[in-house]
Amino acid sequence: MTAPFPPEALEAARKTFAGPVAFLKSAPSLEFLPEADVPEVAFAGRSNVGKSSLLNALTGRNALARTSNTPGRTQELNFFDVGEPLAFRLVDMPGYGFAKAPKDVVKKWRFLVNDFLRGRDTLKRALVLIDARHGIKDVDREILEMLDKAAVSYRLVLTKADKIKPTELETVTEAVATEARKRPAAHPDILATSAETGLGIAELRAAVIEAIG
Repeated sequence: MTAPFPPEALEAARKTFAGPVAFLKSAPSLEFLPEADVPEVAFAGRSNVGKSSLLNALTGRNALARTSNTPGRTQELNFFDVGEPLAFRLVDMPGYGFAKAPKDVVKKWRFLVNDFLRGRDTLKRALVLIDARHGIKDVDREILEMLDKAAVSYRLVLTKADKIKPTELETVTEAVATEARKRPAAHPDILATSAETGLGIAELRAAVIEAIG
């Protein structure tokens, strides 16, 4: 189900991410958001889905995004500038689905994310990360519903694809694609990735560039 990007698109995306990528700021609430002056692509995923590792692999940096074994550590919107001159921004959204988080933390997360999704004109697409070992869970469907209602285009990206057998990956990919086709704001093609092996990273870079194009 991985979209066949042409070689020139993959190479252009590689060159883009080989250039400057830098952390800009964290926004714990909407008043701290940077100016909405360039296209943005947001990354969403439940806690421990491997979002930070994937962001590091995407940008070719070892520590651009902080990785943590503590679910729910990232409770802010983190912005990263890409390109010189600035071409676009990546937005690392707070992880969701953390069972041990206090209710007020979950409520704050919901308001922050929902308001950001609904009010950010420069947000071109969200990439929603799904653990390939588990497929789409109900906590994932909650964010998909938010994106559908906010009319924000999104694409589903499988993480940790190296952790399961190829036949299992094919089954999970097809199941995720079937659900994506039923959702109004979802991109029909699914990307399978692995931050450890590099599987799908080139295609993910091209998908980001495609989204802002």
